[in-house]
Amino acid sequence: MTTLRELPAGSSAKVKTVHGKGVISKRLMEMGVIPGTEIRVVKSAPFGDPIQIRVLGYSMALRKNEAATIEITAC
Repeated sequence: MTTLRELPAGSSAKVKTVHGKGVISKRLMEMGVIPGTEIRVVKSAPFGDPIQIRVLGYSMALRKNEAATIEITAC
């Protein structure tokens, strides 16, 4: 299983699934992080956390533990 946490900056992938049933997972899906959506890691903070991603034309920041709940596949 490959997760968004492991995707290097500048790379893109498609969302396969969002794991978990908590508030964070639900909020990610409400913001468009759903299966089939293309997602790109723009950059990461100096110590690697959080990361900036681009999805559906907008940017947002995610902590590494949140990114680990997003399973991805190659574009």
